[in-house]
This record gives sequence, structure tokens and C-alpha cells, in this order.
Amino acid sequence: MADDGDDARALDAENEALGVALAALHTAVWGYGVVGAALESGARGIVSAAETAHRDVRDEVIALLTERDAEVPAAEGAYALPFPVLSAVDAAALAVVLEEGATTAWVRVLDQAAERGTRELALQALTDAEVRAVAWRSAAGQAPVTRALPGL
Repeated sequence: MADDGDDARALDAENEALGVALAALHTAVWGYGVVGAALESGARGIVSAAETAHRDVRDEVIALLTERDAEVPAAEGAYALPFPVLSAVDAAALAVVLEEGATTAWVRVLDQAAERGTRELALQALTDAEVRAVAWRSAAGQAPVTRALPGL
């Protein structure tokens, strides 16, 4: 039988992993601004939907961590881009990087999750990020467009 110390350590590990996921969400929300700026106006709907999805999950994680009196990592003012975004293909490739960053963070949450609700949140967020990544890989001309084990 687990004692309260074990439960507290498990929740601390879960909160730390959620903090890492929150940082990835902050990055994605910021990064989708760059992605949208590099695309024609007709293609911005998918960017807006992706940004909104990350914002919604970000807000859910912030609320969860706040409720637990855990550390809530703040967003940075700006983030370094991994490469120049000079075309629509570059924008799609950046979106892939953003989604893969999210999937990696959510895999960590799944590994550290102590509560069922957190596992459910992580699994849904990981799945959604990978679905978006598949579309962006296709738009960026990357192959294969799917990953056998997203986030790993």
C-alpha cells in the first residue's frame, strides 16, 4: 500500500511533467503566430484552429496546476526559431516542430501521470497534436507523414 509520501512524490512528478507540457504549449501558441504570418490568408484557418487547440489545453493545464498550488511556468516573451521561416513550406515545417514538441512533452506526462484525469488529458492532447503533425508533414513535403510512436 502506498503511503502519503509516495502519493505526494507521484503528484510532484506529474506536476513537473505538466509544467514541461505547459512550456511546450506556450511555445506552440507563440510559434503558430509565425506559421500564420508565413501563409496566405486562405490557409490561416487551420493555423487558427491549431493555435486555439493549444491555447485551450494550455489554459486547462494552468488551471490544474494553479488548483494544486504547483509552479506554473510563464510564457517567454519570444522564442528562438529552429530555422528561418521564409515560405509556406518552412511554415509547415515549423508547425511540425511545434506539434512534435507537444507530443514529446505529452509522452512525458503519460509516463509520470499519477491521476487518471491527467492520463486522459495527456492522451487526448498527444493524439490531437499528432493528427495535426500528420497534416503539417504532408504540407511540408516530409515523409513519412505518420510516426509509429509519436513523441518518442
